[in-house]
Amino acid sequence: MSLSNEFNRPLIEMRPKKKFFVGIDSDGCAFDSMEIKHKECFIPNIIKYWSLQAVSKYAREAAEFVNLYSKWRGVNRWPALTTAVDLLAEREEVIRRNGNLPEFPNVRAFVAQDQFPHSNEGLQMYMDANPGKPDLEIAWQWTNTVNCTIGDMVHGVPPFPFLRESLKKMQDHADMIVVSATPVEALTREWKEHDIDQYVRIIAGQEMGKKAEHLMMAAKGKYADNHILMIGDAPGDMRAAHTVGALFYPINPSAEEESWQRFYEEAAEKFLNEEFEGNYEARVIAEFEQYLPDTPPWLK
Repeated sequence: MSLSNEFNRPLIEMRPKKKFFVGIDSDGCAFDSMEIKHKECFIPNIIKYWSLQAVSKYAREAAEFVNLYSKWRGVNRWPALTTAVDLLAEREEVIRRNGNLPEFPNVRAFVAQDQFPHSNEGLQMYMDANPGKPDLEIAWQWTNTVNCTIGDMVHGVPPFPFLRESLKKMQDHADMIVVSATPVEALTREWKEHDIDQYVRIIAGQEMGKKAEHLMMAAKGKYADNHILMIGDAPGDMRAAHTVGALFYPINPSAEEESWQRFYEEAAEKFLNEEFEGNYEARVIAEFEQYLPDTPPWLK
């Protein structure tokens, strides 16, 4: 695993209390927080710290597409940043304006490596191992400012309708944890604010590894594969589930309330009755994949 036991020990030591296991993503899945976090916190700071003022309109569109409206939705902030800039570099309007885009070679190297986690703690360790890199200094300022902006701005955002009802429905049957790429501090604050932390045994964030690692450490081999379910709103959540042989239930972007209502009224029972695997999972995934294209609208 990518992190020491200091961070992931609770996941490793977790033992089943129930027959079933459910991992739940947070941003955009449990909470309607993706829009405000990206549009008001991430993107303005991308433009500010990476000097994209001259192409701010297109930078905003690229970052929104990557983080909210495409197959990259929900990806970690670092590959999301480089992907958005790569899309910008190919856009004709940006080329015509001679947009001075960041090359940030050391940020790209940080994204490409897997020795250090893609978190603030991982970036700090990477910087200690690679001192004196100006683009990493900017990256450090950017990521910390993003976290501060989120802490200052994002509050009072309730969970989606039928999320709380679903947690209550599952609590007697499944061990549940939060599985997220968001920092633990923000996750804990948000789940406690709305008093739904009581339903989950662990709140696992980016400091504890990648989502597939969360599932591997907490559930794989401890529960039957068809008793492990990941609920998420992004392709990365689905890949994490399937990496460890778990089932996946999607919360469809722009149809989150309907997705949670369907889980509460239908999918939960199918999971608990061992009727989820197979045709039902394939049908809801096929529907989910229609929501997230891989081609930006400006290239169509």
